[in-house]
Amino acid sequence: MNLNSSLFNNKNRMSRILHEDTDASKQISQELINLLPTGKLQPIVIVCIGTDRSTGDSLGPLVGTLLSEKTENSSSSFHVYGTLDDPIHAMNLQEKLNEIKKLHTNPFIIGIDACLGKMKSVGIVQIGQGPVKPGAGVNKDLPSVGNAHITGIVNVSGFMEFMVLQNTRLNLVLKMAKIIAEGIYEAQSLYPANPAITPFTWSFKQEKTL
Repeated sequence: MNLNSSLFNNKNRMSRILHEDTDASKQISQELINLLPTGKLQPIVIVCIGTDRSTGDSLGPLVGTLLSEKTENSSSSFHVYGTLDDPIHAMNLQEKLNEIKKLHTNPFIIGIDACLGKMKSVGIVQIGQGPVKPGAGVNKDLPSVGNAHITGIVNVSGFMEFMVLQNTRLNLVLKMAKIIAEGIYEAQSLYPANPAITPFTWSFKQEKTL
């Protein structure tokens, strides 16, 4: 999980998509395609961070599980790590990253995690360049993850973050996870591709992930 702006350089491009938008998954897909490497083929690795022991922090493993279910009977070009069955969390993050780097040569990693942020931002999916910093929202010092990131703002930051995470509505987290998983699935069906347009960019302070 993570929270506000030192996590990402302001020069990094990032977009914000409301999960309730009718075309939210398509927006996520297009933004992701625009971030993926072109001109050379790299293994695309999705690292979904979080734990099912905390409702608010379960976004990552929910995305990993839903995405794995979508691709289990197809030859997906994306490699997914971090599911409800085999989560990636604070206790095993470095170990899992080491395993991924042994399995994949020069991978392009997309880090997925939950966020806490402002009240008006709850329900927003953020996609951008640069790594996610797991644990920043609850004062944990963990390795940064990814060449790009997708984060979902699941609740409000600022006070007793651990309690906030425990009292986050599963309904919201599950809806956001479904939209993110669908967007990633759509993106992998289109990749490799050269983006036809440059997405609108935002300049603002980034929320911290869990």
